[in-house]
Amino acid sequence: MVAETLNADYLQADETTVPVLDKDKKGATHKGYYWLIQDSINKLVVFDYRPGRGREGPSEMLKNFYGTLQTDGYAGYNSIVDANNITLIHCLAHARRYFAEATYSDRARSEYVLEQIQLIYQVERESCALKYNNDQRAILRQEKSLPILRKLGKWMEEQYIQVLPQSPIGKALAYSIKRWDKLCAFVYDGKLHLDNNAAERSIRATVIGRKNYLFAGSHEAAKRIAMLYSLIGTCKLHNINPNQWLKDVLTVINDHPINRIKELLPHIWITKQK
Repeated sequence: MVAETLNADYLQADETTVPVLDKDKKGATHKGYYWLIQDSINKLVVFDYRPGRGREGPSEMLKNFYGTLQTDGYAGYNSIVDANNITLIHCLAHARRYFAEATYSDRARSEYVLEQIQLIYQVERESCALKYNNDQRAILRQEKSLPILRKLGKWMEEQYIQVLPQSPIGKALAYSIKRWDKLCAFVYDGKLHLDNNAAERSIRATVIGRKNYLFAGSHEAAKRIAMLYSLIGTCKLHNINPNQWLKDVLTVINDHPINRIKELLPHIWITKQK
């Protein structure tokens, strides 16, 4: 599954915490991390457990990846993409949230940004309604979204010098200005998404899981949970009933040739059921 996912030229990444029982921490849990990489075009997702949030996690996961990586702006990815010659882009929805949160302190400026971003999403809805391919979508974005983004980027720089840097609107403006080129990169390639929402939807299962199982019993258990999230998460992306897939795979796996094990991955298995 990892090899299949890393074979893409465009991935999205995200991370979230998981409490883990640790024999060295009596009466407390260790804060571990699930790292996620997702090929939203081919609908593949891989979770990886790591004890911390350091760059070692994504560095190991992405060491054989060459292409475009989309993240929410977490700085931990910066050194990795430089070392691996990966093109890094960011999530417009994540930038938007800062302005949504700043509405209570500076309604006029915040709502202006939110309105402009809404116009950009409207262009995406238009391309979906017209069923544009990637090339057509890129042309439409450059025709309609790029002028909006250029005007908005210039406006942000003008407004930033008029606000307090540590105010909510100041922080929102600073976040976007610092990452503006990476937030706008999607306009030049029709296959790229505006945001990281697809990956965030996949990682949502871990949030629900934490409320139910409360913690992983050990670091090894957390790794096994990550494997299951990868396989079941890919089933979900392909609208596969996980029970049906598991029943079939567990029935045949003992006799299945190891050099053809890829055939049992959910996205390949489903093609043989049709």
